Amino acid sequence: MSTRVPRTHPYIPNSAPQVRKAMLAAVGAQDVEEFYADIPAALRLDRPLRLPEPLGSEARLVAHMEELLSRNTAVPPGRSFLGAGCYRHHVPAVVDEIVNRSEFLTAYAGEPYEDHGRFQALWEYQSLMAELLAVDVVNVPTYDGFQAAATALRMAGRVTGRRRLVLVGAIDPDRLSRIHDYVRGVHELVPVPAEPAAVRAALAEGDAAAVYAQLTDHDGLVDHELPQYIELAHGAGALAVVHVNPISLGVLTPPAELGADLTCGDLQPLGIHPGYGGGNAGFIGSPDDERLVAEYPSRLFGLTPTDVPGEYGFGDVAYERTSFALREEGKEWVGTAAALHGIAAGVYLALMGPHGMREVGATILANTAYARRRLALVPGIDLADPRAVHFADFTVRYTGERTAAEISEALLAHGLHGGTPAGPHEGRYCVTELHTRADIDRLADALEEIVK
Repeated sequence: MSTRVPRTHPYIPNSAPQVRKAMLAAVGAQDVEEFYADIPAALRLDRPLRLPEPLGSEARLVAHMEELLSRNTAVPPGRSFLGAGCYRHHVPAVVDEIVNRSEFLTAYAGEPYEDHGRFQALWEYQSLMAELLAVDVVNVPTYDGFQAAATALRMAGRVTGRRRLVLVGAIDPDRLSRIHDYVRGVHELVPVPAEPAAVRAALAEGDAAAVYAQLTDHDGLVDHELPQYIELAHGAGALAVVHVNPISLGVLTPPAELGADLTCGDLQPLGIHPGYGGGNAGFIGSPDDERLVAEYPSRLFGLTPTDVPGEYGFGDVAYERTSFALREEGKEWVGTAAALHGIAAGVYLALMGPHGMREVGATILANTAYARRRLALVPGIDLADPRAVHFADFTVRYTGERTAAEISEALLAHGLHGGTPAGPHEGRYCVTELHTRADIDRLADALEEIVK
């Protein structure tokens, strides 16, 4: 029960005690804390926020914020080896020029009577993304790739009417947490190793709605058994949901061409800057199957002729299935907080084209292979499987006494960001097309000095 004294806030509507009391009575709640009952105790703050004393003027506030912002430091691309879901790729200047135009500069997806051109821009994004994914249908972006994975699994559950979700291989713990939170109460999660035998055994228990696998897992490992997982899912009457890093599809086969029913992931690698935990947007793609299209909770934009011969317009497809139309009766609630990132991804794909996507993907594959070989030469560093193929991300094992956390801290002293602890003696690294061989050699030399 909250111990705070109710008071009227000058800037927050409906904060008067008598108004709050009437609102609680209307929904049958005794206290506002009841609305937060589903939030795990470990995520709750059991103390007041540590806020500074109020500043007396706008000028003092601006000075204070400028002082805080001055503490930020920019890390050159060749000095950062961080990845695991949020990556530094080259963003062409045209992308920033277009998404910062006043016609587009909002996260909102818009309406046809006020945002002329926005629907077309998002339709173009969907079309380009569908070509990359080898699918027919792509949604307007969800909040992030975590949300896209969770929603794709909910879609599979509604299509099949089944409960169990078989999750294959090493999954980003944060993504797994989001999936768990979003499907709990509706679905049961069944994690299994990335082995066909383990997937087959899990499916043998019945009632599987989907097999969720990854083209490249949390460690960047390219899973060559993916076609088997998809085949096993279909053999058990389940859908195959595959998570992908979209920038890898210039060189890796799109899961849809292997038979995947739903493909999902995060748009961030496609022309979107990482920053302060943001820069994310999720996508879901599928064939033009009425069963699947009917289960998309998010908006889909289509091309349609108008009353004027030869003229076309852009608008919502099957709008009645969305929460925007159904409100509280909707299958899921989705917002439009990432629509601008969809436009950015569309511009990026248009600029790169098939040849550019193939070139950037091949460069990342080559850089990853070189980085793994180079770091494996450092005494005290081992690779779990030197013959495995990785894309961007990879993990190394330290055989000495220093922990992964200590080595990561020591790298910072060399001006290098990397070696995110993946275990007590395991560090995760990432390279992209922005890294040169000299950058990778600098990292290897620093690690040799640190771990010896």
